[in-house]
Amino acid sequence: MSSQFSSAKSGIFCRIGFDFPYGRCYNKVQFIDNSGKRGGWPLSRHRGLIVLLLDAVVFATCNFLLFLPYLCSGNIKLLNLVLHMGLLSACVFVFQLLLHTYETLWRYAESLEYLQLFKGLSFGFLLYAAINLLAGMNYVWISGALTGTSIALLIMLAYRFTYRVYRRRVVGTQGHPTARTPTAIIGAGAAAAALLSDLDERTQGRYRPYCLVDDDPAKQHKRIHGVPVYGPIDDVAEILRDTPVTDIILAIRVLTPERRKKILELCSETHCRIHMLGEPLTAVPKRSGSYLPAVREVEIDDLLGRSPVRLDNPHIAEFLHGKTVLVTGGGGSIGSELCRQIAGYRPARLVLLDIAENTTYELQNDLLHRYGHDFPLSIEIASVRDRERLDQIFEKYRPQVVFHAAAHKHVPLMEACPCEAVKNNVLGTYNTASAASRCGAEKFVLISTDKAVNPTNVMGATKYLCEQVLQGLRHGSKTEFAAVRFGNVLGSSGSVIPLFKKQIAYGGPVTITDRRIVRYFMTIAEAVQLVLEAGSFARSGEVFVLDMGQPVYIRELAEKMICLSGLTPGVDIEIQEIGLRPGEKLYEELLISDKNLHRTENAKIFVEQRPEVGRNSMKEKLDRLRAAAESNDAERMVALLHEICPTFRTPEEVNREAEAAMQGAGV
Repeated sequence: MSSQFSSAKSGIFCRIGFDFPYGRCYNKVQFIDNSGKRGGWPLSRHRGLIVLLLDAVVFATCNFLLFLPYLCSGNIKLLNLVLHMGLLSACVFVFQLLLHTYETLWRYAESLEYLQLFKGLSFGFLLYAAINLLAGMNYVWISGALTGTSIALLIMLAYRFTYRVYRRRVVGTQGHPTARTPTAIIGAGAAAAALLSDLDERTQGRYRPYCLVDDDPAKQHKRIHGVPVYGPIDDVAEILRDTPVTDIILAIRVLTPERRKKILELCSETHCRIHMLGEPLTAVPKRSGSYLPAVREVEIDDLLGRSPVRLDNPHIAEFLHGKTVLVTGGGGSIGSELCRQIAGYRPARLVLLDIAENTTYELQNDLLHRYGHDFPLSIEIASVRDRERLDQIFEKYRPQVVFHAAAHKHVPLMEACPCEAVKNNVLGTYNTASAASRCGAEKFVLISTDKAVNPTNVMGATKYLCEQVLQGLRHGSKTEFAAVRFGNVLGSSGSVIPLFKKQIAYGGPVTITDRRIVRYFMTIAEAVQLVLEAGSFARSGEVFVLDMGQPVYIRELAEKMICLSGLTPGVDIEIQEIGLRPGEKLYEELLISDKNLHRTENAKIFVEQRPEVGRNSMKEKLDRLRAAAESNDAERMVALLHEICPTFRTPEEVNREAEAAMQGAGV
């Protein structure tokens, strides 16, 4: 029967696999074969003990053979030789055990492990020499022991290295007939070297390093782990033209967003599948597994050239730290990222409100896993349509900051269900903002959209009216209301990116509505970061507009995603136009007018001052909308939206103007 031992002595021997009267202890690190099952090598459980015994035999043999001429000539006695060898062995192997040398998996050994072996032998010899000197013994014993220990060290290193090569080159390839794909690695620095080492060890894996490509002239025409280095990176398409390379891994840790975007665009010209290193390699313990999980697929947002999100913004910290923050629509794409970033600023309490229980539950688990189960998180399942339920929640928590992200946002579906869009978006915003005002919230921030600008669809018109609601409510309220307007976010539910990925995985075709259509894109993390910062700037009634960068043609987006998959648009994957969807226009706008546009402290955030909206006028419009919504008369609702929202036009009218402008510009 097995037993655990608390003593240091028991712990040392347990690790190397010694037997005790009380039971058996095995090597602490069990060998796991490639199938994930324990075992693999029959003697793997006793690996530490086997290596120790082998070292002891080698060590004793080297020293005995060295002193053998002295023994044969009668200069030393056999008893003295046995005693000295016993003392020397004891000194050496005690240090080896203390340094955990026999816990090493030599298949994965690097310089540190070999250094530990050297240190154990060196410290042991020094202890032996010190004992001899203190005892006044002959220097012959010390010099002989030094020579014997040195020879033994070389032999120990030799068979460890031989075993390592054998495991990697012979055993590692057995049972893995699948050919590895020739792979080019962009970069020849520390990250690339670590990845190469791991790829070399895992010969059964997917990738076979073919070459490295780097800009450093000092590295070009050299080899790293036997793999040649070429360059520069700007010539990667030419370098790989006549090679069998089918995959590329970008392994450069420090890159500006602009340079990363440029390199990925250059790599896409090769028609190879492109991958990147995700989390830092140093975050992946070498003993626990491979570096390869850090290799990820390139996402389309990698091509945007966006700067990384900062989570140490002092404006936001002052805005959120120690306050009760409520997020509606917390389970959605924007809402969930809002909650994740807000949690990082340590609010006094984070209240997550949503009608969707499944996504809310998943977010709850994620937040508690990240920040601990003592994190002050509250979950409320409720609809923003239910005014009484909202009043109850707001009275319970009395939030100081409210982010309103709950909304219906799918354009074609809202075209078919305009009454539902008004109930949830317009009336839901009024209910939530009114509750915030009544409970004395400091700030209320609405998540708006570029579709609210000169809308051509029901969803856009409702978001325009949401902005109007805040303008009307700010009169006579202590709450500071603001709206943040931005375009499409990559990876959000209902966006084209997940759809394109699925279509490419199915082999195509990739469907786009119109080749001329352009959209603004931003990553979810960046959008939320800017929303939080804009909220800290809010004073009363502002509409904050985020700098979305340059607009992107949807067709170009589809082509880039196909190229990132190592395929050729129009050859491997077809791109089909299916026509504009209901309510869809060729382009989006972020500003109604740039006349009242002002900069903020952040170069990516602008303020658009909106005309005054009277509280009574706003309430009169809401009463009419509520009556139409309760009747569930879609035609009446659309007509009313056109009447109330003066910039609401049909998409056909707007698209005709856009087509004329494009033709005039030669597009």
